[in-house]
Amino acid sequence: MSGIELASAGQANTARYLPAMRRALELAAKGPITGGNPQVGCVLLNDAGDIVAEGWHHGAGTPHAEVDALATLARPEDAAGLTAVVTLEPCNHTGRTGPCSVALLAAGVARVVFALPDPGARSGGGAEHLRAGGVEVISGVLAVEAEAFLHPWLTAISRGRPWVTVKWGSTLDGRAAASDGTSQWITGAAARQRVHEEREASDAILVGTGTVFADDPSLTARGAGGELLRHQPVPVVVGEREVPADARLRRHPAGLIETRSRDLAAILAELDARGIRRVYVEGGPTLASAVVAAGFADEFSIYLAPLLLGGEQLALRDLGIPTITEAIRLRLTSIEQLGDDLHLIGHAIQNHAVPKEN
Repeated sequence: MSGIELASAGQANTARYLPAMRRALELAAKGPITGGNPQVGCVLLNDAGDIVAEGWHHGAGTPHAEVDALATLARPEDAAGLTAVVTLEPCNHTGRTGPCSVALLAAGVARVVFALPDPGARSGGGAEHLRAGGVEVISGVLAVEAEAFLHPWLTAISRGRPWVTVKWGSTLDGRAAASDGTSQWITGAAARQRVHEEREASDAILVGTGTVFADDPSLTARGAGGELLRHQPVPVVVGEREVPADARLRRHPAGLIETRSRDLAAILAELDARGIRRVYVEGGPTLASAVVAAGFADEFSIYLAPLLLGGEQLALRDLGIPTITEAIRLRLTSIEQLGDDLHLIGHAIQNHAVPKEN
């Protein structure tokens, strides 16, 4: 068989799994994006290509997607000869749960199809283990779609630090407060509620000591009626001062992390070591500017109100960028109107770190 014929055969063999992988991605989206683990979905196919079982990862400490799918079969022996289609390479290590590669081998599946390799130094290698056990392994099915779906988590794992979203609300002329310091409320109720939803979708919220002392924020994720949402991000206070004993952050349901430091690189590394993969920066112009200037901002969540204030209370302060050619450029991924306000989400095309003098 010629090289062209081999390539065509391989593409045809892969194409038959596209609908199943799309379904696996739909299932993966049902899982939580917080908690440190990736969202993963799995479907089990019989020889006719029909889906006979489905599963997804429900959160840290729960069965992984592959095991969740296997558990829905009527009998364990029904897994023999099936094809497992998974959005991420089955893991190959023991953490709070056992290795999925071992579970699939023990179940007797004949074939495993996955979209992306597991980038973890400890968790990767499941494909090799499966091949060694006689299982056919096919990789790269819908890899582009899966990479886009898991991009924040993959970025966090590859960099050894959390995915960082910097949020601010400002007037159209870029002011975060009036000249007297008042800022409640620049944006309307719909925008403020979206902020609570973004908090819930984060593992941690970064805030500076200046904001803690000035505003005494609660930093909880709340619903429209003031009720606590299901997931609460842990507040992380950046700065050397101790949080006051009577501060509302001391009563936060997720606890409190006091860094007693301004070293952002060290702080993010420590959060990564704690399994924190998504960080939401909500700490005012000083902290936001420091994060952006250091090149740690992966995503920007910007709320613009149809107001004009003028003055010096800018949402971002001097970033040390001397010329327009060195501007931090964003790729806007979402523009939405919330009441009278605009919500813009953008990703940094190229993270920019301002050079420090020796």
